[in-house]
Amino acid sequence: MLPCNLSTTPTSLLSSSSIMVLTLIAAALPVVRCFSLRQPESTSRCSVFLSHQQSSSTRSSGEDLQRLSILSSQGQSSYLPSRGTVHHGEHKEHVSDEFSTLDRKKILMELLIAATIVSAPFILFSVYYLLSKYVHSGGRCYLLSYQCYKPPDEQKMSTANSLQIALRNSNLVLEDYRFLQKEMVSSGIGDETYCPRNIMEGREASPSLQESLKEMDDIVFDTLDRLFAASGISPSQVDILVTTASLFAPCPSISCRIVNRYKMKEGIKSYSLSGMGCSSSLVAVDLVRQQFKLQPNALAVVVSAETIGANFYRGRDRSMMLQNVTYRTGGASILLTNSPALKHSAMLELTALVRTHPSSDESYECAIEMEDEQGYRGFRVLLPKVARVARQCLVENFKVLLPSVLPLWEIIRFAVQLSTPFRLLRRRSRRKRINMKTGIDHFCLQPNTRALIDGFKTSLELEEDDLEPSRMTLHRFGFTSCSSLWYVLGYMEAKKRLRKGEKVLMVSMGAGYMCITCVWKVVGDDLGDPNVWRDCIHEYPQQASVNDFAFKFGWIQEDCVNFIRYDDYVRAQYSRY
Repeated sequence: MLPCNLSTTPTSLLSSSSIMVLTLIAAALPVVRCFSLRQPESTSRCSVFLSHQQSSSTRSSGEDLQRLSILSSQGQSSYLPSRGTVHHGEHKEHVSDEFSTLDRKKILMELLIAATIVSAPFILFSVYYLLSKYVHSGGRCYLLSYQCYKPPDEQKMSTANSLQIALRNSNLVLEDYRFLQKEMVSSGIGDETYCPRNIMEGREASPSLQESLKEMDDIVFDTLDRLFAASGISPSQVDILVTTASLFAPCPSISCRIVNRYKMKEGIKSYSLSGMGCSSSLVAVDLVRQQFKLQPNALAVVVSAETIGANFYRGRDRSMMLQNVTYRTGGASILLTNSPALKHSAMLELTALVRTHPSSDESYECAIEMEDEQGYRGFRVLLPKVARVARQCLVENFKVLLPSVLPLWEIIRFAVQLSTPFRLLRRRSRRKRINMKTGIDHFCLQPNTRALIDGFKTSLELEEDDLEPSRMTLHRFGFTSCSSLWYVLGYMEAKKRLRKGEKVLMVSMGAGYMCITCVWKVVGDDLGDPNVWRDCIHEYPQQASVNDFAFKFGWIQEDCVNFIRYDDYVRAQYSRY
């Protein structure tokens, strides 16, 4: 379970918004002070100015009288105007106009400064918000088409086949069978998932390189053939090729096998990513996006697949037995471009992508490939540590992603709720979380286990309708590792849920420990290709019912099994099915 509770997110989650709100409050104080102190200051300045002008007027009047007496004695009084009255009136008007002009300029200047202080944080935050929306995405990236892999029916792994495979492992004891039964019941996986041929045919104990290559070729070439046919793009037009396979790294690489098979052009940039876990598909998308910055009008293909047959665990370490329960055969191929000329034929546009990769020892060791004490190789997953690391990693990721995808008013609302005054007012009320649905319409979540999906529901406050694509993907195809997100997207498209202008959030986590999130905007007019869901989409969503594994093999939890030879009893019960 992933208890990523965003209600406990620190104020630093939206620190820029909090600083903006506090700055607005602080910047308003000079304006209040300006209006409260302006009038007394103006009055005192006026009285001082008038007293100074009156004294100057008195001196001027005395000088005028002396001049008048001298001129009168010389007989020039007829040429002197009566200046006493006229000079005093003009002086009053001059004093009033000069005071009014100076005072108005001073007030306007202080108001202008106060307005600049108040508006500057808002302007800066608005610029940052717009840049994070249109520049942070790192250029244009359009999804033209994608194809998921659906194995043939002979590779279906039913409930009976699951028990048969478990019985072939002679290292297991009764308590191990009980553990596997509980995990199968709680996993959320249905009765029609797919398994590699070598496991179905009983050769999982000694997998060969040729079988692993055959398993990978079936996935890669099937999806690529259908991808090129559906898009009308020739393999020779592809400029960038990225393949991902976490636990399988042949030499020559998988990308080299693809280039050789389809005779792609010599100048193609090919990459093979391995060891990057379940998040490697979005890592490949990020790599393509970075390449698009250097190569305009390019076409890129991403191929995500995993080999399950060569990594079947046969030991008794329960932290490593989980991979046998949830991992199933699957893969996907995706066609991307940054050409504006192909925008009209695109399905989705990548608007944001954020990668978070903590460097602590705990995050590195919580999910790791290793050998157990008996020397059996497998993939160990420490669930308590994974839950803790995943929570911290997702919160750090959302700190960067959410300001670029959510509306500004939602960010401000959440920042205000996190401020101290509002916390005191709602101390007894339920803690608020950020509303993801204000900027996201669909949630494409990694369908690892039922517990992980339930954790997303609680943490992000999602409805059951938002989780339906992930739950149904887990039930129908199981967890197909790095390609599982594209099966979830295919379910949304098959159900005709995607409308032009809506946004889809993808969340993927993998070993390392890495968290990658991205947001796609629907730009296609009519998205409704059923893809691999074509023959079964009418059966979904399925209502909650008793798990087949719990119904048929719940007897393994009964106490009577403790007092008999469990292997004989298990085989006797299995023969009934």
